Amino acid sequence: MAQNGEQMVQENKMGVMPVDRLLINMSLPMMISMLVQALYNIVDSIFVSQINEYALRAVSLAFPIQSLMIAVAVGTAVGVNAFLSRTLGEGKYEKAGIIAGNGIFLAAMSYFLFLLIGIFVSRPFFATQTDIAQVRDYGVTYLTICCSAGIGIFLQTTAERLLQATGKTFLTMITQGIGAIINLILDPILIFGYFGMPQMGVAGAAAATVTGQIIAALIAIIFNLRFNREIHFSFKGLKPNGRLILQIYKVGAPSIVVQAIGSVMTYGMNLILSAFGAAQTVFGIYFKLQSFVFMPAFGLNNGMVPIVAYNYGAGNRQRVTDTIKSSVKYGVGIMLIGLAIMQLFPEQLLTMFNATGEILEIGVPALRIISLCFCFAGFSIVAGSSFQALGNGVYSMLVSVARQLCVLLPAAKLLSLSGNVKLIWCAFPIAEIVGTALSVLFLISIYKKVIVNIGGNSCNF
Repeated sequence: MAQNGEQMVQENKMGVMPVDRLLINMSLPMMISMLVQALYNIVDSIFVSQINEYALRAVSLAFPIQSLMIAVAVGTAVGVNAFLSRTLGEGKYEKAGIIAGNGIFLAAMSYFLFLLIGIFVSRPFFATQTDIAQVRDYGVTYLTICCSAGIGIFLQTTAERLLQATGKTFLTMITQGIGAIINLILDPILIFGYFGMPQMGVAGAAAATVTGQIIAALIAIIFNLRFNREIHFSFKGLKPNGRLILQIYKVGAPSIVVQAIGSVMTYGMNLILSAFGAAQTVFGIYFKLQSFVFMPAFGLNNGMVPIVAYNYGAGNRQRVTDTIKSSVKYGVGIMLIGLAIMQLFPEQLLTMFNATGEILEIGVPALRIISLCFCFAGFSIVAGSSFQALGNGVYSMLVSVARQLCVLLPAAKLLSLSGNVKLIWCAFPIAEIVGTALSVLFLISIYKKVIVNIGGNSCNF
């Protein structure tokens, strides 16, 4: 058994394939699948915008709760992924199976939490953000469906991270792609009532989203059972293990907090922008558009995390540092492409959302100003994932708190006092500069405390 485990470690590509090729091999499928995810998020809003601007605004105002769902799903799965990859790197395959089972248990518990939020919190949540009754009604309908039928997002995310932990990223591209395509197909059918279906409006957009997530989750689970031979699933693993859950959340909890802070920031910005007409709608459109830039960067990081965690567990310091450096190079490159697109084509991007004259007037300068933060964000994203992979996710949390709560929201509030909405957007690049500076300091710290102690051979970072 030990010999078989040792052979599996030796054959695992995360320990032997050249780093640049491995990073592309691991990340490219996820980058493509996350681009598809970003595309269907954008198309979803484009379809909703054809109903009216209030429908689009309602879906935008729902984003903080949806983002919180994703934060819990992804953060938990990141903790499972990093812990599982490190355990596999150490050759402990039985323990890996139990970790995977506990990850599925946590996904189910997370869903029940948001089921309650969907039922009891949706209406008061919208009441705090807008006085427009039609926006509130649209939003409550949309958010209640997304939360109450949201089991798919939690199971899908966990099952995909189990595949990523063993290097099977191509399979995650298939599951995410199928879920996105199903959503794209169902969106116009359910929103506008094609092919004999009832015209459901914003409820149709929500139904299309959760249906795609549930089908993708089922496919990801089947892929794990059929192809993920390094993880041995059993009912024993579904029994909650307090010690393992604490280890999962040691990395996962800071990741949840990092993304949850984004939800708080979005909610706070919506409150600040409520006095500036269509600015809330513009902010919602920006978030849909920026996902098309950030999602590939996150896909790169999803490929990077198991590589760093695996080689950390295997004691290979050089591969850890090479992976981080290559990820920074590619991550910054992706963000610079996004910056160029936002600077050159803001009006064309907004027009896709049936933008009115007011939205264009507010939105064109907004996209150009906010996107200035992209050139700094690429580095910070990679640094944050490096902290998580090396078991120091609290650094990511501190950077996110400082950037979004300590700098961005206070700066936006102060700038809003001028009465000029253009100045509010300047808070984003200001906050990102602060976040990048902190990321550099923490990366130096983690190098001195953790990376230099990996393995026995010296390396240059």
